[in-house]
Amino acid sequence: MRKSGPPKGLISYLVLELLEEKPRYGYEILKEIEELSGGHWEPSYGSVYPILYKFEEKGWAERVEREDEPDRKYFALTDDGSAELVGKREECGTKAADFADVILGFYHVYVAFATDDRFDVACPDGQWCFDEAFSSWIVEQMIRHHERDFGPFERVRDAPDEFYDRRGVEGGE
Repeated sequence: MRKSGPPKGLISYLVLELLEEKPRYGYEILKEIEELSGGHWEPSYGSVYPILYKFEEKGWAERVEREDEPDRKYFALTDDGSAELVGKREECGTKAADFADVILGFYHVYVAFATDDRFDVACPDGQWCFDEAFSSWIVEQMIRHHERDFGPFERVRDAPDEFYDRRGVEGGE
């Protein structure tokens, strides 16, 4: 179970990958991450800029001066940063369960707002509601995105423990 936010190390991994592609400045990195998320998530300035400064301090990134934009702080990946990225790729590869926890955790809260009598969340006219119709739409969008990215969607009938056993991973809800 995660305590909050994206999986630990995700933002620094994304920053390293984006800097490997080309030198960038902080706001450009924020917007690129927002685009990667389909427009659903943008990390805060307070998370990206300290990462850039930390990378600079550790020698993983260096500032690049640009004559055409002298007021922007561009950062480029160094050789040490490229070496760090190799390790971060491995580390990030272990975060799939953390992603699932975040996605399912927020979905469960969404459903609780819709179905749990302890919550009395309003449904303003012309806006999103915590109800079955919008829940169905979320699930439908997930299936459509899955099919776009991976191919035809096939329901997984296994209970969680059966799924984990079949995939050879540790899990549990």
